[in-house]
Amino acid sequence: MPKASEIKKNSAVEYDGKVWFVRDIERSVPQGRAGGSLYRMRMYDVVTNQKKDETFKDSDMLNLADLIRRPVTFSYADGNECVFMDSEDYTPYSLNREAIADELLFVSEDTQGLQVILVSDAPVALDLPPTVDLEILETDPSVKGGSATARTKPAKLSTGLVIQVPEHISTGDRIRVNVDERRFLGRA
Repeated sequence: MPKASEIKKNSAVEYDGKVWFVRDIERSVPQGRAGGSLYRMRMYDVVTNQKKDETFKDSDMLNLADLIRRPVTFSYADGNECVFMDSEDYTPYSLNREAIADELLFVSEDTQGLQVILVSDAPVALDLPPTVDLEILETDPSVKGGSATARTKPAKLSTGLVIQVPEHISTGDRIRVNVDERRFLGRA
């Protein structure tokens, strides 16, 4: 049984007799308290998708639920559902578009390293690789000598995500993006 401080984003925990999927964690250190940090977790019930915000002390013990990660590729979007195909046995997994809206900003048809997270054989989330390669659809024209300065400009990527890129990058370039920080890493 791990402590609350050891729980990571995209983990599944058993709490109040249900299995909850942890989508977000905020750590805070209250002033004037003898003791440790507080961890506020935004959790979703894997069965009903009901949202719950809960705060734990860093020493609180939680039970981890069994998670299965399966490698997938993006197949197609159908209304409010996005369908991902298992890379090994071709099983289709449907995920609600709203539930994975942040992740979809990094998913194109050729994105490699995607995994669907299953709890009790039901798909609950999409796990992204640390970096993805995306194409720039729209940005200001490149500036000659722009690589000599550290100035940046906004660029709209093929998935709709807007990030800051160096001035020497132009429309049509493929770039590598850090998923966690939503930051330009270099040309792909």
